[in-house]
Amino acid sequence: MARPDLHFLGHSTVRVEMAGRTVLTDPLLTDTVGLLRRVVPLPDPATWAGVDVVLISHLHGDHLHLPSLRTLGPDVRIVVPRGAGAWLRGRGFPRVDELSAGEAISDGALRITAVRAEHSGHRWGPRLTHGPSTESLGYLLEGGGSTVYASGDTALFQGMSVLAERAVDVALLPVWGWGPDLGPGHLDPVSAADAVALIRPQIVVPVHWGTLAVAGMTSLPTPLRGRMRRLLVDPPHSFAAEVTARGLDTRVVVTDPGQPVVLAAPAAAA
Repeated sequence: MARPDLHFLGHSTVRVEMAGRTVLTDPLLTDTVGLLRRVVPLPDPATWAGVDVVLISHLHGDHLHLPSLRTLGPDVRIVVPRGAGAWLRGRGFPRVDELSAGEAISDGALRITAVRAEHSGHRWGPRLTHGPSTESLGYLLEGGGSTVYASGDTALFQGMSVLAERAVDVALLPVWGWGPDLGPGHLDPVSAADAVALIRPQIVVPVHWGTLAVAGMTSLPTPLRGRMRRLLVDPPHSFAAEVTARGLDTRVVVTDPGQPVVLAAPAAAA
């Protein structure tokens, strides 16, 4: 395959360069999000310079983060789930495209297809009734001889098997979150490995881990401190072990938040 150039900036934010375009997924480019604190250094601003298209998977504040979008400038093209466009334009972002699952747009030679995700699309969470609400999405990026799937937040669902027909080269799959437990609509290391079995990508990069924690949870002497510290490190490695245990022909590329993703296979030992 013609490999895309990827940089894992942390949480669900990945810079994807392919087909002559630079894409940023769910940009989170600050040290704080509400009560959450970034526990790893913020990458150099050069890592989010020159973005052509931003993909927003859903409306939760750690995925649609208005201060981060403003950092990218008012003219960046933003793709959102259908129904969020007017809300975002009203906050100063004029270049917004809306998609529903199954719909697609192009940006130069890059084709962006929205795909289904199983996750709450309400801005303020699944139990509130005010504020905007839309479907949640993943995105399939195709162009330049490669295919990248960015799932966004999602639970496991059987329909993921459809993606196996699209010959996904690289899948960006979440393997945890930012707290000591996961709510509904998320993948953990076990269910993420089950997703790999359905999607059958050549390479999978675990994301949505090791970046955020509730303020004080990793430092204050509480019963959760040890568990939270482990959860900032262990999930991608547990996920890789689960993929191996299933005998899947997919290579897991664990990348620390803030680092480039090395897609080239390691050289075989002599």
